[in-house]
Amino acid sequence: MSILDKTKKVSKIRGMSLTEVAIKAGLAEKSIYSWDRSTPKADNLQKVADVLHVSTDYLLGRTNDMNPTLSDDLTPAQKEVAYFIDPEATKEDIEQIKQLVEIAKLSKRRL
Repeated sequence: MSILDKTKKVSKIRGMSLTEVAIKAGLAEKSIYSWDRSTPKADNLQKVADVLHVSTDYLLGRTNDMNPTLSDDLTPAQKEVAYFIDPEATKEDIEQIKQLVEIAKLSKRRL
């Protein structure tokens, strides 16, 4: 899958068009569409990755994990829960899941 294809896929998951992603990243409106013909500059790729909450390695096809650095602080059990619920979970989603797990653990202790 090309950089453009990965970017389209994640944009769709995030509910944004490529034009919206480009604008939020501070790029020209149609600039991402040119990624099928030429490799983007590293700083532009990073800006888009930041907007989409994924790693540049994911967009480059070097990993299948959208947020490898974000998931490193999870325990194996938390990863299993987060990715069972939504394998495309964002950083915010994972934080909410972690809070829910903590609440569940507290509730269990009170019983």
